Amino acid sequence: MFKARQFYLAVFLVLAVVPAKAQGTTDSHQTAQSPVPAMPDDAVKKPATTDPNYVIGAQDVLDINVWKEPDVSRIVPVRPDGKISLPLLNDVQAAGLTPAQLAAQVTESLKKYVTSPQVTVIVTTINSQRVYILGEVTRPGAFPLLPGMSVLQALSSAGGFTQFAKVKSIFVRRIENGKEAKYPFNYREVINGKRPEQDILLKAGDTIVVP
Repeated sequence: MFKARQFYLAVFLVLAVVPAKAQGTTDSHQTAQSPVPAMPDDAVKKPATTDPNYVIGAQDVLDINVWKEPDVSRIVPVRPDGKISLPLLNDVQAAGLTPAQLAAQVTESLKKYVTSPQVTVIVTTINSQRVYILGEVTRPGAFPLLPGMSVLQALSSAGGFTQFAKVKSIFVRRIENGKEAKYPFNYREVINGKRPEQDILLKAGDTIVVP
């Protein structure tokens, strides 16, 4: 009888241990197969413009990346004097240059300190070039001037017209050579395709007036 009890006890222990091992094997397998979490979208820096001819201006924000040199790489604003501050180089003129031109300038200056530097410049925020929309619109104010922005596109940024807007009498106010010029914009005609030439490309400092 004693031997029989020992036998049943041994069988019970074996049955209890085997499922536990099997469970441990399954858990380890699931852990090994668990997917790597994806990088969040905001971790990837997106350029505010892809125009290679975009000219950097004061208050723009730039991502200066020096390959394999994280201590030198920086996200920096362009100061009102048109310069940025970078490690090793101190003040660097940025305003008035395209991103490619600034990258070439930083590359050349870094050669004194870094072997074969590879520099990229991305404009992450455009603050220097703005247009202004005044009058009978939902959200009057200053708006970033995007490359190739027309009057119609700018008006869409202002959230539409108020009920009092005279959409046939809109005009663009522009200062050219120290003199004021006005360009008419009849919203009804433009959206109906009758006067597409009125939908001109905007320039920095232009003011759209919606009476």
